[in-house]
Amino acid sequence: MKTIDLQQLAPVERQQWLQHAIAPRPICFASTIDRAGNVNLSPFSFFNLFSSNPPVVIFSPARRVRDNTTKHTLENVLEVPEVVINICDYDMVQQVSLASCEFPKEVNEFNKAGFTAIPATVLKPPMVQEAKVKLECKVLEVKALASEGGAGNLVIAEVLRMHVDESILGEDGKIDQRKFHLVARLGGDWYCKVDETNLFKVEKPNVKLGIGIDALPANIRTSRYLTGNHLGQLGNVHDMPTVDPAYEDDKLKNIFQYYSLTPDDMEKEVHLYAAQLLDEGKVTEAWQVLLSTEVAV
Repeated sequence: MKTIDLQQLAPVERQQWLQHAIAPRPICFASTIDRAGNVNLSPFSFFNLFSSNPPVVIFSPARRVRDNTTKHTLENVLEVPEVVINICDYDMVQQVSLASCEFPKEVNEFNKAGFTAIPATVLKPPMVQEAKVKLECKVLEVKALASEGGAGNLVIAEVLRMHVDESILGEDGKIDQRKFHLVARLGGDWYCKVDETNLFKVEKPNVKLGIGIDALPANIRTSRYLTGNHLGQLGNVHDMPTVDPAYEDDKLKNIFQYYSLTPDDMEKEVHLYAAQLLDEGKVTEAWQVLLSTEVAV
């Protein structure tokens, strides 16, 4: 494994390694305004949600690595401590990228990037009409992390109001993740897109504790055919499962029939079948397949 001593790297190299490794990062498309009324619109991928009560988000308009200058967004929030965070999705990502150009301060990025400015309800900076989610935020604090090129400036902001386009809501009236095609930044020119083809669920342990991978039977825990993800799914059940006599599975019957004389091969096929079921999110069925092997052997 390659070891990288960040202290020995130039800032631009350090940034390159970090931005490729710590990803994907959601994009804060921030609209701000200065005391003179000049509006700025700029994206930042050093951004995330850090509290829900109070609702607090943080983004970081870092000092430019090449010349240590600061960005208009930072200057604006220091003058007028308000920001609208417009969440970027796939339908607007190319325009958002265009808005990242370093236009002069008097240039309005809404016009340059072709976005529509609409009034916020409680803030001075305008909102991006095309954004499907808009967060009106008051700036609580701006914390400079250092004064060299590449140093972050944490803009800590409380979300006052949230505007959500009805096109991304589900039948329950909440955001349907399958309808909201978010994008996120990777390293260099790379981005990623969220849609149904790459979504998957991971069941949260929540209140009840999972039994843990250490509680799995040894032949399952040390399986050559079950991955760490598979073991994590099996270990996330609340109680150790038992064999269900009523469980039937034609494929499992066929495995028992064809490999009954070669236990090692049978275990391999059973574990591969269990892996397939786990990949499909069928944890209960996978457990029954694995436990049935114990009975068969």
